[in-house]
Amino acid sequence: MAEHPYVPQSLHLPGYVPMQLSVIEILSGYGLSSLGVVLLVWFVSGQFRHLRGVERTLMCWWAFTGLTHIILEGYFVFTPDFYKRKPPNYLDDVWKEYCKGDSRYAARDSTIVMVEGITAVLEGPASLLVVYAIATRRAYNYPLQLAVCLGQLYGCMVYYGTPLLDGIEYTTAGSFYFWFYYIFMNCIWVVIPSLIALRSWTEIVRQFEHKKGKKQ
Repeated sequence: MAEHPYVPQSLHLPGYVPMQLSVIEILSGYGLSSLGVVLLVWFVSGQFRHLRGVERTLMCWWAFTGLTHIILEGYFVFTPDFYKRKPPNYLDDVWKEYCKGDSRYAARDSTIVMVEGITAVLEGPASLLVVYAIATRRAYNYPLQLAVCLGQLYGCMVYYGTPLLDGIEYTTAGSFYFWFYYIFMNCIWVVIPSLIALRSWTEIVRQFEHKKGKKQ
């Protein structure tokens, strides 16, 4: 049986197939595809003359995060045998690489699977709906953004909080996996949703106060 690179080594992964792609290939593939999505949405959003720069930027973010939730996280949730698939595809290797930073994914930790399942099935499509709502100035634009951001922040709290309560160290192979995969890549979904949630809350309050002022 092939040894896996995760901790603990006692983690039972029968039939584990080593990665076929290099770290550079994995990260560059994700980076370039994400950049392609952002550039496409930025170009398309430019056709809507009523949109401001900040709204176009938000559309890019929501398209990026929505597709990440649906494609990457959805694949993890619905492909429990990703670590032993032959031949492995790109997404298999993405998750085998990420598991070096958090082996709960390889172990199919129930909390992780549930959090990622909710993220992929609910927050992913809702993020894409936000893109449409911003472009068409729908009334539910800001409430939907706030709701999805709160869902993302809650998921991150559970993600970071459960290891602290369990007292388990999941990182492997040095500080790179801890700081880049576990901390940095997940903190993106802490910082940006926090800023968007604050902006959405402020806008919702402003609109209510505006309507209240009109009635008076």
